[in-house]
Amino acid sequence: MSLLEKIKFNEAGLVPAIAQDAATGRVLMMAWMNEEALEQTLATGFAHYYSRSRSKQWKKGESSGHVQKVIDMFLDCDGDTLLLIIEQTGPACHTNRKSCFYKQRQDGEWITIEEPII
Repeated sequence: MSLLEKIKFNEAGLVPAIAQDAATGRVLMMAWMNEEALEQTLATGFAHYYSRSRSKQWKKGESSGHVQKVIDMFLDCDGDTLLLIIEQTGPACHTNRKSCFYKQRQDGEWITIEEPII
């Protein structure tokens, strides 16, 4: 069985992919991959994703230069989520923050933070 055959893509042909910084362990973002994006990632060594809103493939950093070099890749126990260990160039979030996870729950509200507590 090939690498792709072991992945359980959802009914839309997508699988969530979590990008984690190799140096810090910080979770930077989550995006979707389809089979083509995964094949491109494996072939190039740089993260490629599928944009649901634009209905197209994209290489992370293709316009910003903030690319993600894939160091390692893991498949979860259910076979339905990928974890990419990456070297991030520049910010990972389209808001120009280091991580897409910059809102923290505090006192029943979402508070914008620059660095995570953990």
